[in-house]
Amino acid sequence: MKCRKCGRPAVVNMRQHKLALCEEHYPEWFIAQTQRAIEKYHMFGPEERVLVAVSGGKDSLALWDVLLELGYRADGLYIDLGIGDYSAASRAKVERFASRRPEARFIVVDIAAEYGETLPQVARRVRRGRGKPCSVCGLIKRHVMNRITRDEGYDVLATGHNLDDEVAVLFGNVLHWQTGYIARQAPVLPAAGAGLARKVKPFCRLYERETAAYALLTGIDYIYDECPHAVGATSIRYKGLLNQMEERSPGTKLQFYLGFLRVRKEGFFRPAAETVELHPCPNCGQLTSAPGLCAFCRLWQRHD
Repeated sequence: MKCRKCGRPAVVNMRQHKLALCEEHYPEWFIAQTQRAIEKYHMFGPEERVLVAVSGGKDSLALWDVLLELGYRADGLYIDLGIGDYSAASRAKVERFASRRPEARFIVVDIAAEYGETLPQVARRVRRGRGKPCSVCGLIKRHVMNRITRDEGYDVLATGHNLDDEVAVLFGNVLHWQTGYIARQAPVLPAAGAGLARKVKPFCRLYERETAAYALLTGIDYIYDECPHAVGATSIRYKGLLNQMEERSPGTKLQFYLGFLRVRKEGFFRPAAETVELHPCPNCGQLTSAPGLCAFCRLWQRHD
């Protein structure tokens, strides 16, 4: 198997693209594909400040690396959720990455230090042992990411969601016909109001395997383990099913996602999108549809 560009031995074979590339030309291709997605979906321009949500994993660190390589003004945001050894290890990966890139500035938000409890602690308190804390985790991260983007003057928030992530979410929502969620899934989520961040996913058309290959070939040291609370998650089961279909028919995931974006652009899901009246939370100031305090602020109310 030879590199399509130079004829040297290829290190990555992408059957879905009918393309094989060597260790020199694969990173070039990967960076170019990211820039293509940024331009195609009008995510952000070279003059805008980008905040990258980094977890210490391959996707978020690869995204940060690519944006810096492309010359964007991209800083990182790490949210320390206090998940024992996992959070300590993932934070160390972010710090190691930044130490290799003098231009890489990042912000750390320590949840326990700022709010008095770690994610596992607040999840146990509010859920009383019922299931995984994933919903609480999502609520905390969304609030913090939006707050830092707003308070620090960033124009856009970028996340490392890859094609596998997007297709698994889409598959689950279609399976249960969650039309409201389907209508809101897109490479770019515009700010719904003043003080809300525009969110973008530059890796939305890149396979998880492709981001992993980029990280390995460029020497990015990332945390391999999944969050311990993610074990058995429904999205992981969906990814397994989709991987089986992809193995039998390369390109299945990409065609499913691109087909969705095409019909979405044509307005197929537009009637399902809800118009929600938002108002500032009286405590934190972030927009919410809930009466009184937002869901995040209610999370920290203790009833001892």
